Amino acid sequence: MIDPDTQAGWVAEAEKEAEDEAEEMPLSLRLSIADTLTLGNATCGFMAVYFTTTGILIPHLEGSQETGMARHSAATAVILMLAAAVFDLFDGLVARKLRSSPMGAELDNLSDLISFGLAPAYFVLVWGMVDTTAVEKVSALAAIVVLLAVVLRLARFSCVTMKDGMFQGMPSPFGALTVVSIVLLELPFIPTLLAIIGTAWLMVSRVEYPKPRGVLAVAMLGWIVSAMGLLAAWAFDAPGGHLLLQTGCALQVVLGAVIPLFATARRVNTFRYNRREARAAQHS
Repeated sequence: MIDPDTQAGWVAEAEKEAEDEAEEMPLSLRLSIADTLTLGNATCGFMAVYFTTTGILIPHLEGSQETGMARHSAATAVILMLAAAVFDLFDGLVARKLRSSPMGAELDNLSDLISFGLAPAYFVLVWGMVDTTAVEKVSALAAIVVLLAVVLRLARFSCVTMKDGMFQGMPSPFGALTVVSIVLLELPFIPTLLAIIGTAWLMVSRVEYPKPRGVLAVAMLGWIVSAMGLLAAWAFDAPGGHLLLQTGCALQVVLGAVIPLFATARRVNTFRYNRREARAAQHS
């Protein structure tokens, strides 16, 4: 027979020991809500690689002539990269509002490397293998350039302190979406290759990009949701779906090219304003 009082005391003591162990757990091993979102980012990136492999590369290697499955898998892979961007957007917001663990920054960089470095670079690599107009070895080189650009960008982000509200170089999520948009535009090989290399250069450049906060974060989220809808329409061969996708991809590429121009114009205007102020101070 078990004494109910003794059993109750044992349970209470076990619960107390569990609480003590939790309190003794190093802070570096405790995951926050923001960290969980970051892990969702990494998961989406890995699954994007999975769908690119099983739905596009393997059927191509097996000589399959079915284009529908490849289109569905390509759309799914890009949608997963978009979902990774949503996780990346919200983990930063949650970390600022609540708390992040000491390993939050490292988790974020590693997850970004998977979702916005490996996944788009692999997408470019597979495109070079399945597209009849592409040169496979040159496409592989472009994929390496994209991957290394993201590696360098993330490493620099950890070392360089920028003024509040700005990134130095194209953010890796924006760069990844621009790279896959260039591929989905189905342009001739040389323009596609140059555009991919140009995007990789923008990621490691010193061009300033605004951080997605406030209204800009809402606009970015709306754009991502719209892009998911365009990809779904294209995947299921909806009327006008292909044209809508091409329009969305073109807009993504244009934004990638135009934002640096705004940053340059702002820098020039600031320089002119400072020079006028200096001249006015000299004459006063």
